Amino acid sequence: MAADSRDGAKRYSMRVDSGVFATMRDRTRIALRIYRPEEDGEYPALFAASPYMYATDDIPHSRLFLWREVGPVQWYVEQHGYAYVHADVRGSGDSEGVYNFLDVEEQQDYYELIEWIARQGWCDGNVGGIGQSYYAWSQWFMGIVNPPSLKCIAPYDGAVDPYRGTAYHGGIYCDFMAWWYNLVRVNNLHRAASDPSGTEMPLDIAWEFQRRQTYDDWWRERTPWERLDEIEVPVLSIGHWGKMGLHLRGNILGYEELRAPRRLVVTGARDVFEAHDYFDQVEYHEAELLPFYDRYLKGEENGYEERAPVKLFVRGAEAYREEREWPLPRAEMTPFHLAAGPSGSLTSLNDGRLAAEAPAADGGETSYTYPDHGWKLGVVAMGPRGPDPIRRVLTFVTDPMEEDFEVTGPVILELYASSTATDTDFVVRIADQHPQSDEDRGAGLQPVSVNMSKGWLRASHREKDEARSAPHRPIYTHADPQPIEPGRVYRYEIEVMPFSNVFRRGHRIRLEIVNGDSPLTDSIFTHQYLWYKVGTDTFHHDAERPSRLWLPVVPAEGQAEEVRAP
Repeated sequence: MAADSRDGAKRYSMRVDSGVFATMRDRTRIALRIYRPEEDGEYPALFAASPYMYATDDIPHSRLFLWREVGPVQWYVEQHGYAYVHADVRGSGDSEGVYNFLDVEEQQDYYELIEWIARQGWCDGNVGGIGQSYYAWSQWFMGIVNPPSLKCIAPYDGAVDPYRGTAYHGGIYCDFMAWWYNLVRVNNLHRAASDPSGTEMPLDIAWEFQRRQTYDDWWRERTPWERLDEIEVPVLSIGHWGKMGLHLRGNILGYEELRAPRRLVVTGARDVFEAHDYFDQVEYHEAELLPFYDRYLKGEENGYEERAPVKLFVRGAEAYREEREWPLPRAEMTPFHLAAGPSGSLTSLNDGRLAAEAPAADGGETSYTYPDHGWKLGVVAMGPRGPDPIRRVLTFVTDPMEEDFEVTGPVILELYASSTATDTDFVVRIADQHPQSDEDRGAGLQPVSVNMSKGWLRASHREKDEARSAPHRPIYTHADPQPIEPGRVYRYEIEVMPFSNVFRRGHRIRLEIVNGDSPLTDSIFTHQYLWYKVGTDTFHHDAERPSRLWLPVVPAEGQAEEVRAP
């Protein structure tokens, strides 16, 4: 019998079985590593699946190994009596077959693997999904194929729309997915001392990402978003404000589209590294994931359903807050109008203002010509103290906040724009700009700022999917790009990623617009500055064409009580 423990000591001995194979419908064998209590008995199982190879479970936690995303396996087994099954998906690791990135064959494998797990003598028939990033992608599909033994999924940091959310932001090609696939391919193939025993991934999926520039059936097959209403099991969707270029949109959009029992948590993780760290922390699993699994896999009456449906980390306040709905009904979509400057608060191409008041009939326009002569690394220029991301981009900045000012929810930039080109890109950023001393301003130094959100749209991809769009989120078909007419003014609605932040008294809200980005500001989620991006873009901000940023403003008197981070 397992020993009882109340002090964190292990209750079970862990048995590890590698090289276990489950045979699929087409005789392809999928390789598994199984972690489970050594003691006799039947246990609920956590199931993780990816092309990252279960062999990498053995490496230490490190920010260098961002694909090690299985969480504290030993803790779940030894202290909480779960089995944990890690699969190498078809065509990866030790599994047979050919890897083809979340295709229908891989999706069907999830169904059969979950039912295979449920039939094992050590399993009590209850299986839940676990894992981060690709492991979260696979969980969305586990829920969609809906095997009888699947009881819940917890997609942590997981996109639901690989085209819009990851590979082609707003229709703009992102370098990440091709880079990611080649990384996975090399990890599977290469071994120490050039040992040739690795697994080949023969399909050139990086080329598929690059050549499929529109949303077609290939992308649709691999997109959970259009099928989320097929999920029936309870879902815990956990996203991170700092993962704007990869998974944030998926966790929030996934929550919105689900019809199954659901809960949303968005953490304050600022980047891929912090999100990765959270998932390896026992304390985080103990607070957020274990109660979910205990409720739906063990049937414990632990009050999980009484938790608020939504839990958000409010930046600026630096605390979690529970909510009953998302988006927040009390958040008022409030326009901030693009206007001529100067704001006098920074150095940029135009130093424009972001004004509460509507523009006058002669409110004017703002233009810039690209590529700019000052750009050195992407659109980053050099300032008095080195690289300067805002010196050679367009900025529009509010007056200093007279009191603390909260923005929480989805954001839209309504932009009236013309171009000398037949196509152009809009890359949008929102920042919390801190107060600056007169001395530093006089020296030409930029104010300290923290990036809050990003948004993207390619002008030729402006055809809206009216059926799937919502008042708080435009969605585009990305199916039939059409050139724009040079000189003609078009109205665009640009989806800007949701965020939550309290802009403290004296701080400013800053909007940045340009047609590119940089590894210095966007890390691995950059967009190649392509050779044909040459021209002049003009943004109009008069009474007839009032370009404006729509922000979900939370009234101070309507803010819910804060809940401190566990």
